[in-house]
Amino acid sequence: MTNSSPAYEYLDGTAPGERERLAAVRRYRIVDQPTEPAYARVAFVAGAVFDTPIATVSLVEQDRVWLAACVGLSGVREVGKEPGLCASVIQQDGVYVINNAAVDPRTLAHPLVRGDLGLRFYAAAPIRTHDGHRLGTVNVIDSRPREADPRQLTALEHLAALVADELELRLMVVRSAAAEQRMRDTVL
Repeated sequence: MTNSSPAYEYLDGTAPGERERLAAVRRYRIVDQPTEPAYARVAFVAGAVFDTPIATVSLVEQDRVWLAACVGLSGVREVGKEPGLCASVIQQDGVYVINNAAVDPRTLAHPLVRGDLGLRFYAAAPIRTHDGHRLGTVNVIDSRPREADPRQLTALEHLAALVADELELRLMVVRSAAAEQRMRDTVL
């Protein structure tokens, strides 16, 4: 069982391993960037698989959640980290499911549950890098309670893995461009 509250924190308030996780989020250089089509497609497919009005690809920063792609929440690119559903998901390896947030003790007081959005159903799979860091989530949201089908949850895990693969490709491109620029600078 994963303990979501660390036994201790560093002086800056971060949990053990959080500095490394945040460095992993930043190395992909996707936060604060325009939506890329690959992530928008993943969010669309997640929403279609679950038939939900909202689906996102998110990255969890130190104090916010950056939406790399979002279907169903026009103009929203980030939300606060606390109290965080995405932040809870990255504390574990498996899919995180809330079938009815109005009665789930984990979410009773959550502003997205009590507020205008009226969140009732939430399912998310963590995006895990090849070196083991959980960067964010692929998630789906609905305003009505429901039960998730095991095949849908497996599809969500596969979509999160596709995002991780896409991030690795992005990193290779960034590193190749930097190496090419260094070579040009050396020649000139």
